[in-house]
Order: sequence, then structure tokens, then C-alpha cells
Amino acid sequence: MARRLELDVSYAARQPWVPSSRQLARWATAALRPMRRSTVLSVRVVGQARSRSLNAHYRHKDKPTNVLSFGGAGRAPDGRYFLGELVICAPVVAREALALGKTAESHWAHMTIHGVLHLLGFDHERHTEAVKMAAREIQILDRLGFSDP
Repeated sequence: MARRLELDVSYAARQPWVPSSRQLARWATAALRPMRRSTVLSVRVVGQARSRSLNAHYRHKDKPTNVLSFGGAGRAPDGRYFLGELVICAPVVAREALALGKTAESHWAHMTIHGVLHLLGFDHERHTEAVKMAAREIQILDRLGFSDP
């Protein structure tokens, strides 16, 4: 089996601007590089209400958030690896991009990569972990032609 990313994207929100499934796949693949196995990833683009509901339920924070990461089932009998699911809130990402003076595309790339890195075990709860994760994000974004987040 060839090593590749199988991406399942669903859009429950399309405003403001959201990337295509092709763009999401490019960014996720960059975060997974080098890909050692065929990987399955789901991305759900949602609005504020759904993001707030999920964030309240799983993180006990009653507000919408930019990206949530949910780990997957792992290795399947057919050899594919179910990495997990990203839930990205379109309005929050748009608001943050504007506030940070970034393009929507660059912030979406950052949030996609950030979420995939969480699924790969990166975190930012402690300073040393945050430094490692940020360095990896910067490296991947630079390879894709985006400036330091």
C-alpha cells in the first residue's frame, strides 16, 4: 500500500472564507512528513455554535475555539492508520487572522498544522513542550512558504 493521506472533509460552515479540501490536504500532509504509513484524517469545518458546544463538552470551556483535535482509532486491519479528527471553527480562525494581521490562508494553514501536530502527540501545556511544538510549526509553515506564525 502506498503511503498517502486519505482526507475526509466536511463543511458545516463556509463563511467567512474557508480553504478547499485540496489546501487542507496539502497542509496536513506537510505536518505528517515524512509519512511512514497510509493515514486517515477527518476535518470538520464548523461555525461558532458547534465549536462552542464541543469545547464546553470536552474541554469545559464555554466559548468557541479555533481548532479541536480528537485522536483516532489507530491502526486498522487493512494497514491504514486512523489519526483522528480536527474540528476547525471558520469564524474564529477568520477573527484571529484579522487580529494578527495575517492572511486567512496562512492562519488556516497554521491551525491545520497545529491540530495535526496535536494528533501526533505534540502539546503546549508546559513551556518546553510549547517551544518544541512552535519550532515544528514554524519549520513546516516555512517549507510551505508561510511566515512565522
